Amino acid sequence: MTICATEDATALDGPYRAALTIAADGSYAARLARHDDADRSWYPERWTLSGPEPYAVPLPGSQPEEPDSELLPLADGRVLILRRVADRFALSLLYPTDPGTGELLLGTVEAAELTLLPPTPGGTDAYALAPAGGHTALWWVPGDAGGPERIVEIPGRCTGGAWLDRGGRLLALDRELNGRTKTVLVDLERGGETGPLLQITEESNDRLLLADPDSGLLLVRSDAPGHDRLGWGVLGSRLPVRFPECLRPADAAVTPFAVQPGQMLAPESCAVAFRVDAAHGTRLGIWRPWDRRLRQLPVPDGWLAGTGLWTAAGELLLPCATDAEPCGLARMAIPLEPVGSVERAGLVEPTGSPRPVGSARPVGAARPVGAARPVGGVRAVVDGAAVRGGAIVPDAGDATNHSTASAQPKAAVTEPRRSPAHPPMCRPVPLQQAPLGSR
Repeated sequence: MTICATEDATALDGPYRAALTIAADGSYAARLARHDDADRSWYPERWTLSGPEPYAVPLPGSQPEEPDSELLPLADGRVLILRRVADRFALSLLYPTDPGTGELLLGTVEAAELTLLPPTPGGTDAYALAPAGGHTALWWVPGDAGGPERIVEIPGRCTGGAWLDRGGRLLALDRELNGRTKTVLVDLERGGETGPLLQITEESNDRLLLADPDSGLLLVRSDAPGHDRLGWGVLGSRLPVRFPECLRPADAAVTPFAVQPGQMLAPESCAVAFRVDAAHGTRLGIWRPWDRRLRQLPVPDGWLAGTGLWTAAGELLLPCATDAEPCGLARMAIPLEPVGSVERAGLVEPTGSPRPVGSARPVGAARPVGAARPVGGVRAVVDGAAVRGGAIVPDAGDATNHSTASAQPKAAVTEPRRSPAHPPMCRPVPLQQAPLGSR
């Protein structure tokens, strides 16, 4: 998954917007580039990533763009642009023509603030958030001539955004309400019905940073341990969230931006890529839950920091732009040690020796949508205000560890927003004290 975010990757209350936004299927990307004119004005640029070599197509309009305009590539090669125009926002589709740039106006949204959410799994439409007056409006933007449509108003201020399934039905948002931030689930097939997803403690601020629909791996940020920390859990699991020591390196800020897909049975073996910002510069971090270490690697020249895409084969693609190569894609074959004899649905002991826990259940296995099990919440392993570094401990209440991702069928060409069948809304699992000593 790729998140659209700002260069201030450490900001907790703002959206995470990178220099380049990549479509969910990795086919296209888009960014605001700069002209070589005296004003260094901005213009949209579309990257094609699906061919043998990446290439960029400029999409300049009749006038320069503002630096706060947002871009989102669609799977058909068009680029959605969000512009502020006086007291409203205009949404248009850009596409290359010969000559110039074609533009199709989709409509406007009257709002003081409007932010595009990350690309949808289907890649044919988009969603946006408009917080105002103690509520947040969720807007649907179809990828055709239809105008924006308001789906639901959610109490509180919502930010972030992560897709929990491959069908584009389950959307997770970070909601600030009554002075606390919790992650909630929005079911788009039920008209935007909202329910809780992540609540580690009643008093903690819990945010979802990254979600992998294949394995169910979740990367979260929470102050439940006593101060703000990165942790990980599994969607649908009743095991606690873990807060590894390796994800808080000294004098550095780490931000996850991509996760390896296709790990259908083992979230603990998913590789996650991090942007690591320190005083000496920016580096690339690679981490897997079972490995319990954050490997730091040098980054290629011109890396558009905080952007990238994993392939199912384990290759990490990092977009780069330099004067010599304004559109490049560094391909990094990250060596990923095998998990060994660990059972695909099991966990790894703190010593690193594999130990199967319970029976395996295929994560994401298809079942009738109406008979889906609840998505489930997560909780944390804490000891007062401290968390032992990355130790994974079983929850006495669920010894079999049936960790599952969203129970949706895998692929949907379009988003079935009005189907009557639906899974039960998830409920957070309350915090419980878990044994912290090694077995």
